[in-house]
Amino acid sequence: MTIAGIGVDLVSIPRMREMIDRWQDRFLRRVFTEGEIAYCRARSDPAPHFAARFAAKEAGFKALGTGLQLGVRWRELEVRRERTQAPTLVLSGRSREIGLGKGGSRMLLSLTHEGDYALAQAMLVDD
Repeated sequence: MTIAGIGVDLVSIPRMREMIDRWQDRFLRRVFTEGEIAYCRARSDPAPHFAARFAAKEAGFKALGTGLQLGVRWRELEVRRERTQAPTLVLSGRSREIGLGKGGSRMLLSLTHEGDYALAQAMLVDD
C-alpha cells in the first residue's frame, strides 16, 4: 500500500451545533450530502456526527493537499459507513481527479468524538 497523503482535523461540537442552529438546511445542504444528512439526523444527537463528518472533509482536503481550492467542493467528499464497517471517505468530481493525480485511489478514514470535540484522520492510499 502506498500513502499519497495524510490529513487530520479537529472540530468543536458546540460550534457545529451553533452553525446548524443558525444556518439550518442552508449550511447542511452546502456542506453535506443527502446520505450524510440522513445518517446524522437519524441519531438522537446529530451534532457530534455532523462535526465528525465536517472534520473528515477537512482532513480529506488536507490529504489531497488542496483545501477548498482547485475547484474542489464540500459535497465531493462523502463519509459513508455501512453497518459493522469502518467509515470511508468517498471522492467524486474534481476531488477524485486530484486524488488519482496524486497517486491515490481511495481514502481511508478514522473518526471519533468525545466531549466537546470530533476528530478525523484521512489517508489517501493506493493499493
